Amino acid sequence: MGIANLAAQSIGDLSGGQQQRVFLARALAQEPHILLMDEPFTGVDLTTQDATLHLLDDLHAAKVTAMIATHDLNLAADKFDLMLLLNHRLIAFGTPAEVMKQEFLSKAFGSHLTLLGDGSVVVDECCPPE
Repeated sequence: MGIANLAAQSIGDLSGGQQQRVFLARALAQEPHILLMDEPFTGVDLTTQDATLHLLDDLHAAKVTAMIATHDLNLAADKFDLMLLLNHRLIAFGTPAEVMKQEFLSKAFGSHLTLLGDGSVVVDECCPPE
């Protein structure tokens, strides 16, 4: 994970991205067969995001199952082979092409969903309904 230089520092003194990489290194030290990650790309810099994505590629090649929870649908569709779309229940499961359909996305996000002409998805959850 490229964090050997951080070994002498307290975890509380590290940036969010550095902490994320330390936590991931701890998990990898246990040589898991399955890795569950909750929002690993939230609040991290591009360096950490890229390092995590490269690591996930390496784990995939080593036949380690990784399940990633993320709200970044564009990243998920671009980087992962399979997607599971949930909103209190299963809405869709399959390849990104199978899951990223307006009918499924509308079920998951309702009026908070905007589909852009280039196939990108924007989800606006800033403001609770009145």
